[in-house]
Amino acid sequence: MSISLRQLGYFRALAEHRHFGRAAAAASVSQPALSMQIRELEGALGQPLVERRARDVVLTPFGRMILAHAEAVVEGVRALEDAARWHGGMPSHLRIGLIPTLAPYLLPGVLEELRSGDISLDVQVQEAQTGRLTGDLLAGRIDAAVMALPVEPAGLVAAPLFDDRFLLAGSAARLESLASAVRTLRPDDLGAEQLLLLEDGHCLTDQALEACNRGRGHARIDMGASSLATLTRLVAAGFGLTLMPELAAQAETRAAPGMRLMRFSAPEPKRTICLVRRASTAGEGWFADLAEVLTGVGTRITEAARGGAGTASAAMPQPERT
Repeated sequence: MSISLRQLGYFRALAEHRHFGRAAAAASVSQPALSMQIRELEGALGQPLVERRARDVVLTPFGRMILAHAEAVVEGVRALEDAARWHGGMPSHLRIGLIPTLAPYLLPGVLEELRSGDISLDVQVQEAQTGRLTGDLLAGRIDAAVMALPVEPAGLVAAPLFDDRFLLAGSAARLESLASAVRTLRPDDLGAEQLLLLEDGHCLTDQALEACNRGRGHARIDMGASSLATLTRLVAAGFGLTLMPELAAQAETRAAPGMRLMRFSAPEPKRTICLVRRASTAGEGWFADLAEVLTGVGTRITEAARGGAGTASAAMPQPERT
C-alpha cells in the first residue's frame, strides 16, 4: 500500500468543499490531477471514499473514518515541521494574523522592533476578523494570531499581552451635553444616545454591546462601519458616539481633529489582547519572544493614550482635547 501526504491533503480538501472543482482550486491543483489522486488513494485503500454525484460529493462511511485518520496524520506531520522550524528561536519566515482593530496601530512598531533584531526576518501579515484568523491558524496557514480574548476554538493556546481600555468618543458638543447630564460615566448609562459600531463579525462590536448592556436589536445602534477610521469620522461629525480602544485613540484623533474622547469611571471597560498559537506548535522561544515584543509595543501605545495616568477618576472626567 502506497499513500502520500499529498493524497491525504487532497482528500481533506475534497471532504471540506464537497466538490472536485472547488477542492482543486483550494489545493491549487487542476481538477483532473486531484481526481486522479483521489482515485489512486481509493485504490490503495480498497474502497470508495466518496459518493460521486452530479453536483457534489458525499463521504462514504469508510471515507468518514479515513478522514479522521488523514487529519491526524497531516496534523502530526505539521507538528513535526513546526518543531523543526521553530528550533532555536525566531524563524526566518513568520506568518502573523491580526484583527482589523489592532493591525494599523500595532504593526508599525512591532515590525520595526522585530526587524531591528533581525534584518533578514521575513514577516507576512494577514488582517482578518477573528473567525477567519482562528480557522487559518488551525489550518496552518498562519503561525500566530493577535486578537482579543476569549479565544473559543479547541486546539488553540492564548497568551494575554496587555489590556486595552475603552474610551467614549464623540463630538465636543455631544460629550459636553452628556457630561452635564450625569455625575459619573458608565457604558450602560448612555441611555438614548446613538451608538455607532463596526459591522457584525468584529469582536469589538460584541465587546461594546456587552459593555453598554445593549442587544443588536436596540433602536439606537448602527452597526454598519467596516473600520475604526470610518467610525472616527462619523462621530467627529456629530452622528453619534462610539467606544474607542486606547490602542487606536491617538492615531484616530490625529486623523479626525473634531473627535473628542472621554474616560469612563472606574472600573473602565476594556478588552484583553492576546497572542494565539496552535496547541500542537512548540511554544518555547519564538512565541515568548513575539509576545514580549507585542506586549512592549502595545503597552507603550496605551500608556501614551492615558497620558501617564494610572486609573480614571470616579468623578466625571472632561472630554480630552487631544
